[in-house]
Amino acid sequence: MWLLIVLVLIQSVLLVAAQTFLKIAVTSFGKFTWAWCYFKTVFTTWQFAASGVCALAGMIIWMYVLKRFDFSIAYPLLSISYVIGLFAAQFIFHEAIPLTRWIGVFIIMIGVFFVVK
Repeated sequence: MWLLIVLVLIQSVLLVAAQTFLKIAVTSFGKFTWAWCYFKTVFTTWQFAASGVCALAGMIIWMYVLKRFDFSIAYPLLSISYVIGLFAAQFIFHEAIPLTRWIGVFIIMIGVFFVVK
């Protein structure tokens, strides 16, 4: 069970890292246009590439988890990524997180506890 928890935690961190890098990348692109220079900017931004690398690594770990563990246990554990994402929003993007979201995170963690139990 500990292996599953560690793998899902790593996969969740990679998933949040991918989305964090993607948000950083898309906010730096400027206004969207169908011009070649816009897409050149997209595909030459290191944050966009880092997003893809993190997503690919997370997918490979997730494939291993799906192969080895029960889906009914593994999939609910992915909700840990919501918790990590909330911390990324606060500490990386400096977003104000209302109390209701923190309560939601607490409820998610209770659910994760019961899934693992």
